[in-house]
Amino acid sequence: MTGTENRCRLVLIVPEGDDIAARRTMLEDALRGGDVASVILPQYGLEDSLFQQHAEALVPVIQHAGAAALIAGDTRVAGRARADGLHVTGGLEALAEAMEKHSPKLIVGAGHAKDRHMALEVGELAPDYIFFGKIGGDIKPEAHQKNLALAEWWASMVEVPCIVMGGTDPQSALAVAETGAEFVALCQAVFAEPANAAQAVAAVNALLDEKAPRFED
Repeated sequence: MTGTENRCRLVLIVPEGDDIAARRTMLEDALRGGDVASVILPQYGLEDSLFQQHAEALVPVIQHAGAAALIAGDTRVAGRARADGLHVTGGLEALAEAMEKHSPKLIVGAGHAKDRHMALEVGELAPDYIFFGKIGGDIKPEAHQKNLALAEWWASMVEVPCIVMGGTDPQSALAVAETGAEFVALCQAVFAEPANAAQAVAAVNALLDEKAPRFED
């Protein structure tokens, strides 16, 4: 592994919004800032047909930048929008069903592992990744300590990659990287000021390039 591949990488979570054009511009700007492994597009409160429209507009933007587009919400939307994968926020049954239907054709990852026991149950299903934290959970500058502790424990013993929700401060990405996690998810840290999204992505990548621990080949 070389370059960004051998250290913690950035995952973006698209914030809530109902203006498709504004969201597209915001994403295009952010993705110009540098390396992004994947982008999670949550459904939030959008009804299915409207979410479909948003996904069809945003998935190509994500993929054009070389990132994987992951849908969190109606799984049918992922197929219709030709997304790269699904971010499953339901329980084990929902994850197992999604994997049976869509893996390995699509990336299937799991959120809402709130403790070690739940994480191990998720791990037994062997998803493509596990997510520590929750979408919308970035309400403080730093990443939640519980999620950092889970990631450090997980990364030391389980091969399934993990994504950890960072905080509202872009610098929180480094604390996540130091756990050994493969990915850090940011939302407000990048998109709170959309005009500065590209600079935020560039700054996080520079920080991780300089200070993040490297994985062994």
